[in-house]
Amino acid sequence: MLKVYLAGEIHSDWRNEIIELCEKEKLDIKFTSPVADHESSDNCGVEILGAEEKNFWKDRKGANINSIRTKKSIQDSDVIIVKFGEKYKQWNAAFDAGYAAALNKSIIVIQNEDHQHALKEVDAAASAVALDQKQAVRILKYVLEVVMDEKGGEDIDSAMGISYGFKKMPFSFKLSFNTLLNYGIIKPLN
Repeated sequence: MLKVYLAGEIHSDWRNEIIELCEKEKLDIKFTSPVADHESSDNCGVEILGAEEKNFWKDRKGANINSIRTKKSIQDSDVIIVKFGEKYKQWNAAFDAGYAAALNKSIIVIQNEDHQHALKEVDAAASAVALDQKQAVRILKYVLEVVMDEKGGEDIDSAMGISYGFKKMPFSFKLSFNTLLNYGIIKPLN
């Protein structure tokens, strides 16, 4: 099972679109995401820890509590999909992408062409940049099919190098390793 974290804007239904497309393709994926209800996300700190007079502290409490979920979800994921919407500047999405890059996670960015220049550093850290949710799902399908084909349909962990006695490596490197192995460029130690 591939674990995918859906980071990014919360003002559209893009997450459900990805989940539905993956279900339609029967892809073995577990999805996680931030709290997508904007008001609940913004107010969780004051609802749990008490009211604040200044918005700065209200926002700080909410951001700190939300960061617990975000960090855990990104750490536990194999792939992060980060969607940058058109309406708002999503600083949180850029932060999530940076955190994922620091953890050496595979990142798929979804953005429109108008954001290309503004997101060039984020794009440079990404494994792929897609223009829409359908392209992102096609990438996930390709990754799952290639990995499964390389190991004859074994589970995702075995297919990605663990059965060869290597420590668990970043997802993008494991795929490259298995591709080299599949084409006989390298051989496993017996």
